Amino acid sequence: MEKQILELMEDKKYGRLREILSEMNPADIAEIFNEFSESELTVAFRILPKELAAETFVEMDSDMQQTLITAFSDKELKEVMDRLFMDDTVDVIDEMPASVAKRILNQTDKKTRALINQLLAYPEDSAGSIMTTEYIDLKINMTVEDAFDKIRKKGLDSETIYTCYVIDAGRRLLGIVTVKDLLLSPKTNLIGDIMDTNVIYANTYDDREEVVGLFDKYDFLALPIVDKESRLVGIVTVDDAIDVLKEEASEDIEKMAAILPSERSYLKTGVFETFKSRIPWLLFLMISATITGGIISSYENKLTMLPALISYIPMLMGTSGNSGSQSSVTVIRALSLGDIEFKDIFKVVWKELCVGIVCGAVLCLVNLLKLYFVDYKLLNNFDSGREITEMFAVCITLFFTVIVAKLVGSILPIVAKKIKLDPAVMASPLVTTVLDAVSLFIYFVVAGVLIGY
Repeated sequence: MEKQILELMEDKKYGRLREILSEMNPADIAEIFNEFSESELTVAFRILPKELAAETFVEMDSDMQQTLITAFSDKELKEVMDRLFMDDTVDVIDEMPASVAKRILNQTDKKTRALINQLLAYPEDSAGSIMTTEYIDLKINMTVEDAFDKIRKKGLDSETIYTCYVIDAGRRLLGIVTVKDLLLSPKTNLIGDIMDTNVIYANTYDDREEVVGLFDKYDFLALPIVDKESRLVGIVTVDDAIDVLKEEASEDIEKMAAILPSERSYLKTGVFETFKSRIPWLLFLMISATITGGIISSYENKLTMLPALISYIPMLMGTSGNSGSQSSVTVIRALSLGDIEFKDIFKVVWKELCVGIVCGAVLCLVNLLKLYFVDYKLLNNFDSGREITEMFAVCITLFFTVIVAKLVGSILPIVAKKIKLDPAVMASPLVTTVLDAVSLFIYFVVAGVLIGY
């Protein structure tokens, strides 16, 4: 299909192209449009039916949207923006350069412009920033028939009509009623008699990740958003919740890889922009790694007397980092899902301590067998006369290093969230860098005690 569409565009068979595109999903159209040149994109967009064009515009990335907005006349721009839901309009404006955003706002009426500015004023990570103001509201003294009349009147301009929200004269949220409830009730029944008053809602300044958690917990299609006075000001729909979930997941993955988050796709992110997202953490980790070098330097003279021990430093540092990363990633996931909170820190520490002891003991035993039968008997790596002591130094270090790594990897993300930092930054390689220094320190202390250098 994609190949056929590209050929029709190249052959300028716009009539046939319009027929095919009119039968497609907006998300699929936007994906195909990504293969067009700027001039082809403008032509293809203009041949779409107006409603489909607006829906496709929402699915495009910000670069494509900006290309079209630049090519639009003021009339075309107004036609597209008038067909977007309020949350989509805000998203588009928020991602555009100031000059482009100003042009979009100039095509809106005073009331709409004031509402857009109000939504843009909410913090970026708040529920208010992702809500839409287009929903169906009802009064308790309405009949079922009155409710259907209002749904027919406002339905086309509402993002969802399945769930309707019951409010009083002051717009305070009283309850909800679904279309299913309305269909199964007599036409003369009052909304106040059939509405559900056990309403779960969020505040405009609640963290949007917490809002997404409510969708996951209760399987919502939409969630009402209220202000500090419990007045209904908007709703968040499931499609917006999925977008937030995707953005947050991508952001966490980038932070866990020591990369500053980027809002653009990989192929559309320039070399310099990619460099800027990576270099700060690389510089920080490089400088912090000098601590490890400092520890080695302080024991340099003593290490020359025990060259056999030097070869096991990479193994100890690697095992330490891997153990810490396992714990940190597991705890970060549990924090993001709401499975654990700061009050659970002692339960987490106890569990990771037990896991660390078991893992450390198994690794210690396997490593001891490997050291004796391979490194000593086969490769003759140890100094004659103190081979057993050196083996035990390596194994005991490994045991305690794994335990410490599990504890550090689990504690740091919880503490980070408590002090309002993103727990994802406490994943590897940051944890690995910290544990490299810790494992070396333990190694040299244990070796000093056992061998007495």
